[in-house]
Amino acid sequence: MNEVVKLERHDVIGIVTVNNPPVNALSAAVRGGILDCMKKAIADPEVKAIVLTCAGRTFIAGADITEFGKPPKPPGLQEVLIEMDNSPKPIVAAIHGTALGGGLEVTLACHFRVAVKDARLGLPEVKLGLLPGAGGTQRLPRAVGPELAVKMIVSGDPISAPEALKSGLIEEIVEGPASGAEAFARKVLAEKRPLRRLRDDDSKLAAAKADRSIFTNAVAAVTKRARGLEAPFAAADAVGASLDLPFDEGLKKEREGFLKLVTSDQSKAQRYAFFAEREAAKISGVPGGIAMSFANAGVPVTLIETGEEQLKRGMGIMQKNYEATAARGGIPADAPAKRMALINGVVGLENVKDADLVIEAVFETMAVKKDVFGQLDKYAKPGAVLASNTSYLNIDEIAKQTRRPQDVLGMHFFSPANVMKLFEIVRAEKTAPDALVTAVAVARKIAKVPAVVGVCDGFVGNRMLAQRGKQAEKLLFEGALPQQVDAVVTRFGMPMGPFAMGDLAGLDIGWRSRKDRGIKSEIADALCEAGRFGQKTGKGYYKYEAGSRAPLPDPEVEKLIDETLARLGRKRRVVSDDEILERMMYPMINEGARILEEGIAARPSDIDVVWLYGYGWPIYRGGPMFWADTVGLKHIADRLSYYAKETNDPSLEPAPLLKRLAAEGKGFASLAAASKAA
Repeated sequence: MNEVVKLERHDVIGIVTVNNPPVNALSAAVRGGILDCMKKAIADPEVKAIVLTCAGRTFIAGADITEFGKPPKPPGLQEVLIEMDNSPKPIVAAIHGTALGGGLEVTLACHFRVAVKDARLGLPEVKLGLLPGAGGTQRLPRAVGPELAVKMIVSGDPISAPEALKSGLIEEIVEGPASGAEAFARKVLAEKRPLRRLRDDDSKLAAAKADRSIFTNAVAAVTKRARGLEAPFAAADAVGASLDLPFDEGLKKEREGFLKLVTSDQSKAQRYAFFAEREAAKISGVPGGIAMSFANAGVPVTLIETGEEQLKRGMGIMQKNYEATAARGGIPADAPAKRMALINGVVGLENVKDADLVIEAVFETMAVKKDVFGQLDKYAKPGAVLASNTSYLNIDEIAKQTRRPQDVLGMHFFSPANVMKLFEIVRAEKTAPDALVTAVAVARKIAKVPAVVGVCDGFVGNRMLAQRGKQAEKLLFEGALPQQVDAVVTRFGMPMGPFAMGDLAGLDIGWRSRKDRGIKSEIADALCEAGRFGQKTGKGYYKYEAGSRAPLPDPEVEKLIDETLARLGRKRRVVSDDEILERMMYPMINEGARILEEGIAARPSDIDVVWLYGYGWPIYRGGPMFWADTVGLKHIADRLSYYAKETNDPSLEPAPLLKRLAAEGKGFASLAAASKAA
């Protein structure tokens, strides 16, 4: 008998148990074990019913993703599911933890399903750029109806056991998975219940077959945010086949869709991002809206302000944000009160005395931050982690204000902090390993994606973004318009272009900073001098209608640009979209190469995680460093050299690392491979 799957008999009930920690992934050994045990149980005349259960903390939580891209090992999952589906004896799936992906598809081939009350069930393959490839798009619509099935499959989001019970996905909620399923199996035998083979039951498809709009409306609702992605639409088409084709033909269409996606560039990028996120939490050299983020995770937090008025205003804003989210159905109606109860608002830094972790989020001014850390050093208990939420200031300088630099690090929450997933953890020169481990653990606790970076101006994300901003500004001086630049960037898949982003942030912030440093930027300065500060004034690089955030091209801006160029003696030229894309992206990749050279980021994938979860880089392009490899580093290096000469900008010359990898015909991925080999 296979060591990861075993068969036992409790008189007439055969118990098949999967034990493949940590998440009982459907490896070749697990598939083979289930198949062998099922055949033995079906052949045993003493066994009248079969229970499929799992040891450990969860049911089968999905396919073994490490097998993707490798030659398939027998048996295939479909072979296993056909054996189960055709069993003359009832098979009951006993679900606890999560039944995800191939795990849920296994349960759908069982004749009955029961689950514990806190179980979660779903088909998240779309998040890896795939669709369910073992009957999920054909059996799930027959279990719950095509409307809910397409929502689950296209969103990739799991549902709870109570939702599964209500929809008919499970038959009962039980106390213990194995014991509950065994009791249910005995009831099936006693009542002589007929086997429910989903492949033969089209009853829940009837309404959508009679009125196709039930399905098409559900598809439209769930795909409206899937711009640029292939898998959600392919998955919806596969679910649609359950309405149009017999079961076996629907399976063939599903398989065709899966095989097409699994070799696609988008799925490769999304699977890369999946592993990159997990890799980013590994700390090199170490074994093994902010208050709302903690409250969202159920963690009590004390919010300290300098005065009562500021505290009242801050608490009021959080309350309104929660209420707005609840009003649109984003959180339960009772969540605002529960979450606000976890936030204790107080005045005075002396209130940090009992905290294990203190996060400073004052103005981005070094003098102010130094003053705060001097006071934190005085009031915080020994061993407390002291973190700054700075987006670019030197953590080493901040740490010098304390007598405990080993406890000081950066925790850069991306704005809005209660929404954005990225959590840039800045490792200062003297930061101790235990402080870093604490920061990573906290990030995971509050459902953030941690990325550990080193100290430099702007860290990883903002340092690279500065290069894009520099080129965006230069393009205006050469003849491009804000709307052209932004359109190229958003077509690429970014949520916003640099000029719309500037309007959102407020152009006056950069204007004040330039004046403080004695720097001029003629076009941006002229906009600000005309009172065009962005969305808050209804006009910036774009104009905005009352109550709208939609940017509209403004002839006044084009006129202002023309007048500025004429005053400077410059002529506009036609700038192609290809040039815009190259000048928006390639200088950032070049800066990423410098960041790797300097050791600010440990891995190319860490840079990609920063951009995927902090800046909205399209997941189907994997991240800037992954995308650079798909374009080819030689091409990027050649184009950077060309633009360096054409625009008289030596900063565009390829970084030494980029130049070396290009000359060797390698990509950034070779650095990760070399690091793992070492």
